[in-house]
Amino acid sequence: MPAPRPEWTPLDLLARKHGDAAPTEPRPGTVVGCEAYIDGVPHPGCATPEAARQAIAEAGSGFVWIGLHEPTGADMQHLAEVFDLHELAVEDAVHAYQRPKLDAYRHSLFMVLKTVAHVDHATGLLGSTEVGDRRGALRHRPAPVGHTYAEADPARTKANSVEIVQTGEIMVFLGADFIITVRHGDHSSLIGLRQELESRPEHLQLGPAVVLHGITDRIVDEYFAVAEQIEQDMDDLETAVFSPGAPVSVERIYSFKREIMELRRAVVPLALPLRTLTNGSSPLVPDEVRRYFRDVEDHVLHVSEQIGSFDELLTNLANALLAEVGARQNEDMRKISSWAAIAVVPTAIAGIYGMNFDDMPELHWQYGYPAVLLLMFCLCFGIHRLLRRRGWL
Repeated sequence: MPAPRPEWTPLDLLARKHGDAAPTEPRPGTVVGCEAYIDGVPHPGCATPEAARQAIAEAGSGFVWIGLHEPTGADMQHLAEVFDLHELAVEDAVHAYQRPKLDAYRHSLFMVLKTVAHVDHATGLLGSTEVGDRRGALRHRPAPVGHTYAEADPARTKANSVEIVQTGEIMVFLGADFIITVRHGDHSSLIGLRQELESRPEHLQLGPAVVLHGITDRIVDEYFAVAEQIEQDMDDLETAVFSPGAPVSVERIYSFKREIMELRRAVVPLALPLRTLTNGSSPLVPDEVRRYFRDVEDHVLHVSEQIGSFDELLTNLANALLAEVGARQNEDMRKISSWAAIAVVPTAIAGIYGMNFDDMPELHWQYGYPAVLLLMFCLCFGIHRLLRRRGWL
């Protein structure tokens, strides 16, 4: 009789899918913070999720705040069993690369937020541009064909610098007595937020929703900072486009548009989850905290409007630059056509007298050669003066 097959839960399958071992306590490097808060004050001796959960169970109040950085499937499976997390939300937290969203489950909420960072990489002397990938890492792309940057001129280097918008992610599990934050990306740190909230225990007494508000408020403040830096970049770019001889290419403008699009994907979708928290009826978000989310939502809408204006400005700058390039090409074509018209006159005369017919009286005239040269010069000079008077030369 064959042995019975083991029964696998969805969380077990998630760990096996990522090649992880059986569920164990999260690795030390993965857990960046674990505290139990009772009456808004950290409770000592809560270094593990189990100990923190036991402390608030004995006190009959409070909540647990656990912070993770890029956990594996096994790490999340252990926490899912301790805090009864939904397997779909756990899988999203492990995979990352999610759009900002808010999912409601039976006993918890799962929220995804995008973090952004502004990094200036000067590439005028490198001949390449650096483009941020989805995880915020950098990859190199060769400079456009026909563009070389050999001059060590600071103004030229600044004009060819590329502003990189790097993105990360923070996932938040919110329950009645716990909040778990999962960070992806090196610049998505929440340094200082825990200490800032711990300095106001009267707010922490309202529950873990206060921590969720603190996280969203911190991230949206970063949106404002990045938007201000990009606004300065837009001013510099606009000045460079309309300056004579400025080394600004259409490729650089469109690289800016790609970065603005990356920022748009991080900011704009966040308005709907915040509106849900503001207008929703989830018992996990007290009314005292709900009004604070409304203020964060207003800030997100303001940044979204700024991003829209940035994209419109870049489109106008690209059109202006293309129009300027077209005008320069037309001017070059007029000059080429003018000189071609001047060259046609001596070419035509030389072609006529090069046919070597016998009955051409000028061929045997004593002054025929200098007369033809004088005729060529006068005709070319007259055409040159005419074209110059009309602005073609």
